[in-house]
Amino acid sequence: MSRLDDSLGFHQTALGLRAQRQSMIASNIANADTPNYKARDIDFRTALSGALNGRVGPLALSTTAGGHVGGMAAATVPQVMYRKESQSSVDGNTVDMDAERSAMAENTLYYEASITFINGLLRTMQSAISGQ
Repeated sequence: MSRLDDSLGFHQTALGLRAQRQSMIASNIANADTPNYKARDIDFRTALSGALNGRVGPLALSTTAGGHVGGMAAATVPQVMYRKESQSSVDGNTVDMDAERSAMAENTLYYEASITFINGLLRTMQSAISGQ
């Protein structure tokens, strides 16, 4: 059972980081015409490694009164980096639409692959439990 928990935990962390990266890429695309906007991204491999090794943990929820129940948010906070400028822009914007589309397609592919793997893992567990 712990192997299942480890595997699902890994994929949960990866999916969370992939979702954050997708949001960041979408923000870059939305700001493609914003003067002086700097395209942002995360190094997924480093963020995942940090999250799995405990260097990047869940966010602690803040409380405003002593009687509030403490808890942990599911999101992790990866280090946000600025993309290197690949083509000059007169207005200082560093968004390269080709790079953003490519990054979005790659990120989407990996996100869907993780979901497919999780579904297969759960289907296998269901078959083992039901004896089929």
